[in-house]
Amino acid sequence: MTVRPTARPAASAAAARARAARFPIQALWIATLSMLLILAHVASAAAQGAPQSLAPLVDRISGSVVNITTATTVARQSGPQGIVPEGSPFEEFFREFRNPEGDDAPMRRSSALGSGFVISEDGYVVTNNHVIENADEIQVEFFSGGEMPAEVVGTDPNTDIALLKVEADEPLPFVNFGDSEAMRVGDWVMAMGNPLGQGFSVSVGIVSASGRALSGSYDDYIQTDAAINRGNSGGPLFNMDGDVIGVNTAILSPTGGSIGIGFAMSSNVVTNVVDQLREYGETRRGWLGVSIQDVTDDVAEAMGLEAAAGALVTDVPDGPAAEAGIETGDVIVSFDGVEVEDTRGLVRQVGNTAVGKTVRVVVNREGATETFRVTLGRREEAEAAQVGPSGETPQEEAPSEESVLGMTLSPLTSDLRGELGLEDDVRGLAVLEVDESAEAYEKGLRRGDVISEAGQTEVLAIEDLQERITEARDAGRMSLLLLVRRDGSPRFVALSLEESGNE
Repeated sequence: MTVRPTARPAASAAAARARAARFPIQALWIATLSMLLILAHVASAAAQGAPQSLAPLVDRISGSVVNITTATTVARQSGPQGIVPEGSPFEEFFREFRNPEGDDAPMRRSSALGSGFVISEDGYVVTNNHVIENADEIQVEFFSGGEMPAEVVGTDPNTDIALLKVEADEPLPFVNFGDSEAMRVGDWVMAMGNPLGQGFSVSVGIVSASGRALSGSYDDYIQTDAAINRGNSGGPLFNMDGDVIGVNTAILSPTGGSIGIGFAMSSNVVTNVVDQLREYGETRRGWLGVSIQDVTDDVAEAMGLEAAAGALVTDVPDGPAAEAGIETGDVIVSFDGVEVEDTRGLVRQVGNTAVGKTVRVVVNREGATETFRVTLGRREEAEAAQVGPSGETPQEEAPSEESVLGMTLSPLTSDLRGELGLEDDVRGLAVLEVDESAEAYEKGLRRGDVISEAGQTEVLAIEDLQERITEARDAGRMSLLLLVRRDGSPRFVALSLEESGNE
């Protein structure tokens, strides 16, 4: 069989030549326009990436970057720095040997180095809190070589940000904050600072990741491979427009030097903190007044939720949320018009909301959606007051023990409270033992824990818990949600009900 082409190349080529002959000007114009579009696309791509040289950008913004030197008075130690266990009979000997002059020993000056940047022509300087913490003197050195003493305007240890002020005779060069949310993984960034005390230095890299959390409630770090070393702390991380999109804060390194994993607190967090420090000399974060935890898959199943999202309320002390009617077991799904994905997002959003603002909080309560209007308090005042949950005096229960869901449980009595070190207002079932082969042990339950709720209903007797188990099984639930308290801190734990009858 012979396979024939479906088109005739010779005829098609001839037709194309004929069309080109009839429309020579149009063909040339189309070709020229296509070439211009290609060149414009290439130029646009180059503008968005790294330029051929960063020198013009460095020249424009370097005057705003400063070195920071601090001095602190500490007790002088002399002699060998012996290390002995606390309580050792040699402890006093080594203390006297290190410091033979006793409490009257002379003091010495300890210095530290860091970086920072000027954000206003009248001399406000941003750096890390850990750079200037406990310092007696702070000296700011400019790129031009001039030096000025600085005073602390305010600090925020939660985000490791500090705001300083220098008094200059003339306007200072400064830089602006950019939008850290606009930065994408792969975008070019540039770090400036004073690494290892070597003086002004520039390094370049890309955004390696965003939204990183290290240890703080308000963490929102940009990860970068731009070289950041000791001494870079407090320095700026710039985008290619010369705007500050992060404050270099920490590195991850087994050696103490840069291995390409650096972290800069995002500018969108820093600007809010700096504005408050500038206006009040302290932070004023919103406070909702709830303890929360993430909704895991097993917790979602136990509560009959469609998705593992939102923030599950584990405790509601006296405060704004309690006054508005929010209860333990509610799942916060929306705050001030923004969908809540997890606890970290909710904490950040609440903290960034103005104190005294009334917001709408939407919760899922027993499968139904309810909306509450909550007027936010101030977190700093709540923490200072150490607000705790209030409770009623528990009723005495007849002492009894029973094994349920892999745990040996007992109602709380006065003697048991004293034995476990529990406060009088604690209510629920005490965990006396946990089978190490049981799911309860795998999920962290231990002796001394108190189960205060099961299925979002208070349990004071073992019969209460058994009723909740029966109700959950009758409803087709695969697990039961328990509210467990340890040292006053509550959390929800979902335990499977499959083949978990009472032992």
